[in-house]
Amino acid sequence: MKKSSIHKRQKVEILKPECNLDTVRDGRGGIFTWIPDEPLVEFNMLYFQPGKTRGFHYHPHFIEYSLVVSGSGVLVTREEPNDKESESFIHLSKGTCIRTDINVFHTVYAITEMTIIAMLTKRWDDSNPPIVRIEDKDREI
Repeated sequence: MKKSSIHKRQKVEILKPECNLDTVRDGRGGIFTWIPDEPLVEFNMLYFQPGKTRGFHYHPHFIEYSLVVSGSGVLVTREEPNDKESESFIHLSKGTCIRTDINVFHTVYAITEMTIIAMLTKRWDDSNPPIVRIEDKDREI
């Protein structure tokens, strides 16, 4: 199987899956595969409610891969933590897989109920600190 291709080379990347089309043609569904650049050591299931966010934050010790398994929302990143003018976004929906680099200011805004599988390159409990929250007046927990 070939390595997944990447649409953008930035701090947050959208990964495109590979698919053996025989898994679709045989009528049983399909198998889509994403191959990360780094070894993954932990994965977590995150639930998001519409209109809520966990606030802007970054991870100083690991790269985070995120696979949306249901729902839709927006990943928002900032170049400067408290500067809304430096924001960019990626639309998220079922099947979107992204790679967020270390120290990237980001958050997810759920449009509908969402479930995301987050996969980490270092164990959360082995990271000190695993997350750094950015104070933001728009933050909701």
